[in-house]
Amino acid sequence: MSDDYQKIILPEELEPISNLVDMLVMTGKKYDLKKIERAFLYAKELHEGQFRVSGEPYISHPIAVAEIVAGLELDTDSICAALLHDTVEDCSEKTNLDKIRAEFGDDVAMLVDGLTKLVQLNIEDKEEAEIENLRKMFLAMSKDIRVIFIKLCDRLHNMRTLDAKPEPKRRITALETMHVFAPLAHRLGMQRIKQELEQLALSYLDPIGFEEVRRDIEKKYGMNRNFIGNTKANVAAKLNEYGLKFTLEGRVKSVYSIYKKMYNQNKSFDEIYDFYAIRIIVDTELECYTVLGIIHEMYKSMPGRFKDYISTPKPNMYRSLHTTVIGRDGIPFEVQIRTWEMHHVAEYGICAHWKYKSGADSRDDIDKKLQWVAKLLDSDKDTRDPDEFMRTLKIDLYQDETFVYTPKGDVIVLPQGATLIDFAYAIHSEVGNKMVGAKINGAIAPIYSTPKNGEIVEIITSSASRGPSRDWLKIVKTGEARNKIRQWFKREQRSENIAVGRAEVERELKKYSRAFTDSQLEEIATKVALRIGIKSAEDLYNTIGYGGLSVAKLSGRLRDEFERVTATEDSEPEPITDVSQVVTVEKPHNHSTGGIVIDGAAGCAVKFAKCCNPLPGDSVVGFITKGFGVSIHKADCPNVKAGMMKPEDRDRWVSAWWELTAAEKNAVYEAMIQIYAADEIGLIAAISTALADMKVSILQINSQKCSDGSIILNLTVSCKNTDHVNSIVSRLKQVRGVVDVVRGFS
Repeated sequence: MSDDYQKIILPEELEPISNLVDMLVMTGKKYDLKKIERAFLYAKELHEGQFRVSGEPYISHPIAVAEIVAGLELDTDSICAALLHDTVEDCSEKTNLDKIRAEFGDDVAMLVDGLTKLVQLNIEDKEEAEIENLRKMFLAMSKDIRVIFIKLCDRLHNMRTLDAKPEPKRRITALETMHVFAPLAHRLGMQRIKQELEQLALSYLDPIGFEEVRRDIEKKYGMNRNFIGNTKANVAAKLNEYGLKFTLEGRVKSVYSIYKKMYNQNKSFDEIYDFYAIRIIVDTELECYTVLGIIHEMYKSMPGRFKDYISTPKPNMYRSLHTTVIGRDGIPFEVQIRTWEMHHVAEYGICAHWKYKSGADSRDDIDKKLQWVAKLLDSDKDTRDPDEFMRTLKIDLYQDETFVYTPKGDVIVLPQGATLIDFAYAIHSEVGNKMVGAKINGAIAPIYSTPKNGEIVEIITSSASRGPSRDWLKIVKTGEARNKIRQWFKREQRSENIAVGRAEVERELKKYSRAFTDSQLEEIATKVALRIGIKSAEDLYNTIGYGGLSVAKLSGRLRDEFERVTATEDSEPEPITDVSQVVTVEKPHNHSTGGIVIDGAAGCAVKFAKCCNPLPGDSVVGFITKGFGVSIHKADCPNVKAGMMKPEDRDRWVSAWWELTAAEKNAVYEAMIQIYAADEIGLIAAISTALADMKVSILQINSQKCSDGSIILNLTVSCKNTDHVNSIVSRLKQVRGVVDVVRGFS
C-alpha cells in the first residue's frame, strides 16, 4: 500500500499534511482522504493570521493533533474533527457548527461541538464554571467516545509544547493534566498516552524532584546496563527450547512511576523492585500460562508479587499476567505476559475496541466499558454540590480497584476503601436498601467493613428493612451508592427531609447571634432557593434533607439574605474588640475602601496592616495614621495591644467593621500561612497541588530549615475571607509530611 502511495504527489497547498496522509495510507484502512484534505484547507483558511505562543502558525496544532489521532487509527470523521476542533471557539466570526455540519456532516459537527471549550458560562463561581466544563466533557463523552479520544490527543500535544507558555500557565495546565486527563486516560486503558501525560506533567510540577529521580535512574541503570539485554537473551533461549512463538520487550521504569511510589508509599529508591521489567507477548491465552510456568522454573518468584489480570481483568480492560522474580545476579525484575490482543488493549484501551471491532456488537461492548461514565453523570443529577461531583469523579478516576466476589462467583469491582454498603449497592439498589447485615468469607462483618481483594461477600437482606440510614451517606465511598441512598430518601422520606433541612438552615442562621421569626426564616430560605434555581423553600429543605446540597455551600447566600431581611434602621454593629479605649464618635457611618466601615473618620483611605493581614470575618479596629489614612488591624493583633498602651496614641484608635458590597465580596485578600513539616521530596509540589485544587494562588513562598531536620514554610496566598483561609489551613494539614499549619507568621 505504501509503495503505491509513493506515486501520489500532493499539491503544494496540502504539503503540511503530507505526513498525516502517509500515516493514514500506511494503515491499510479506507479513509476518505478528500474529506480530510477539505477539512485541513477549511481549518487553514480560518486560522490564517493566528499564531501559537511559540510563534508557529496556529494550524500546526490541529495538524499535530490529527497525527496523534491517526496513530490511534480512528476514523475519517475523527481526523476531520481533530483538524477543526478549535475553529468554532477561535474563529466564531467566520464559522459555526451549522456551517461545519453543512460542509462535513452531522458526526463531525457533533464531535467538534463536544470538543469546543466553554468560553462564557453564566455561573458566579469560577470553580463551578470549571466543574461545569468537566460535566460537559463527560456528557459529550457518554454520547460518543471519540470525543475524549480526540480531547486526550489535543491535551497530549499541548503538553508536548508547553514550554512556550509562561510558568503560571504551565503549572495550571500541568495540574489539570495530572488531576483529570492522565487519570482519564488510565480509566480508558490508554496507557501509552497516560504515561506520557504523567511524565510531562511531573516535569513541570516538580522539576527538582523529577530531575533527582531521573539521575537516580541513570545511575542505577548505568551500574547494570546489560541486565535487560542478558535477561532477554536467557529467557528467549529457554522459550525457544519449548518451540514457542513470542516477542520480547524490555524497559526501565519511568521517572513518574518511581516518583509516585516513593511519594505515595514512602519508599526509598532502592525499594523499587520492578525497576526493570520484560514483557513477553504470545499468541494465545494458554501460552501465557505456559510462559509463566517457564519463568517460575527459571527464576525464584517473590512472594505476594504475582497478579493474574487475565482471569480477573481491571475495569479499564487491562489483561496480563504480572510476576516479580529474582534474577541470577540477585536483581529483582518484573515479567509481564500477554497476548497480542491483550497488548493492543493495554496500549490503547477502549480505543483498541474501536479499532478492531465494528457494528452493533462493538458499540454494545464499548457502552458496557463506559457504564462508569453514565453512573458518574447519574450520581450528579440529585446533587447541586460541585464538590460532590469532584469527589465522585476522583474516586472513579484515581482510586485503585478491589476485586470482590459474590457467593455465586461474580466479580464486583470497587474502588479501594469501599465498604460492604458500597458492595450491596453495586449489586442492585434494592439489595442496598434492604441490607441488614453482611458476611465476609462466611463470617458476620460490620456493614461499614472494607472488603479485600479476592474475598467473598454475602449481603443479608430483609423485606422488613425500613431502608438505608442517613449515616450511610457519611460512610459510603462510591458516588453510585451515595446517589442510590439519596434517591431512596428523596422518594420515600420527603416530609422527614423537609424537617431535617429546615433544622439545618435554622442552625446555620443561629450562628449570626440575632433573633429571627418563622416568617423571616421562610423568606430567607425562599430567596436563597430562587437564587440557585430551586422553586420553593420546601424544595430547598428537601434537597438539603436528602443530602443533595450542603448547608455549608449556602452559608454566604444565607448570610446575605439574613442580613437583608433582619436589618433594622437602628441596628448597631456588634462590638469588635474588648478594648474600651477605642473611641467611637457619634457620626454617620462612613464607607472607606476595601469593604471597611470607619466610625468617626469620614472620607479616609484605608490600608490593611501587613503585620496581621486582616480578612473579612476578622474583628478589626482602625488606627489613624499621619498622612496615610486609616490602617486596619485585627483586633487581637499584638501591635493593637501594644499601641493602646501608649497614652499619646490612644485617641487615634477608632471603631471599624466589615460591610462588603456585592463587588467587594468577590475581592481577593492576602493571607499569611505558616507550615511546619518534615523535609521530604515532593512536599512543595504536594502543597502547591492542594492549593491549586482549591483554586488558591501562591503569592509568595520561602522556607527555613530547622536544626532537627524539619522545615518551616511561610506562604502568602490569596483568599476571600476567614472561612476561606480556615478551609485552606484545614486542607494543608492533610498533606503528607505536614505537622501543623497556622495562620500568620511567628
